[in-house]
Amino acid sequence: MVRMSIVYRGDLRCEAVHGPSGSRVETDAPADNGGRAERFSPTDLVAAALGSCMMTILGLRARERGWDLAGMTAEIEKEMGGPPRQIRRIGVRLNMPIALAPADRAEVEALAKACPVARSLHPALEADIRFVWPER
Repeated sequence: MVRMSIVYRGDLRCEAVHGPSGSRVETDAPADNGGRAERFSPTDLVAAALGSCMMTILGLRARERGWDLAGMTAEIEKEMGGPPRQIRRIGVRLNMPIALAPADRAEVEALAKACPVARSLHPALEADIRFVWPER
């Protein structure tokens, strides 16, 4: 179990503190919902969590297999919908830094799509996951 604490700072901003490390994240409401959009919104963090979870899972497998995934990048798009206001779609484009054999690519793609955050999202949320591989 991980404990976190969150303080509402006013003006639609919150500050979350990660208990074990003391790391801090501030959020702001998006401009289209009355905020200043000067920080991640809570729903932005959900989308970022999906991409970083996928990359972390792939990093774990890469460590086991001796693959160097340093330089892997993710481009994330989040679209809101509603009413009620909710995340409608998250697009993730994973840019892979190494070429792998087709069987290894299939394993990597399946692992990423089954990361803990992906499995925790509501099935109605559209997740558009794409991989960009360099040529072998």
